Amino acid sequence: MDTNVLEQLAQILEQRKRADPAQSYVARLYAGGPDLIRKKIGEEATEVVIAAGHPDDAALIHEVADLWFHTLVALAARGLDHGVVLAELGRRFGVSGIEEKASRPGQ
Repeated sequence: MDTNVLEQLAQILEQRKRADPAQSYVARLYAGGPDLIRKKIGEEATEVVIAAGHPDDAALIHEVADLWFHTLVALAARGLDHGVVLAELGRRFGVSGIEEKASRPGQ
């Protein structure tokens, strides 16, 4: 995989903040605010769950790509770069999932 895709996508998502919602799907998501973006993430997550229950690998890949895309939109809408998520994954690397979850506040 070309990790440069994330950088290119981040640039496009930033550009779309200034785009016309009538001309850009991403601009329309931004204009709809957090509720619309959350709704799309929920829809895409449900589609991933459904696809994961079927043997069609291409469908699962497609739905995961949609989910990742919409979560990147959510990050960008909040002014967060995807690098913060990569850093968090890096922080967790080599740590037991059980230990990591127990270390979260309120656990």
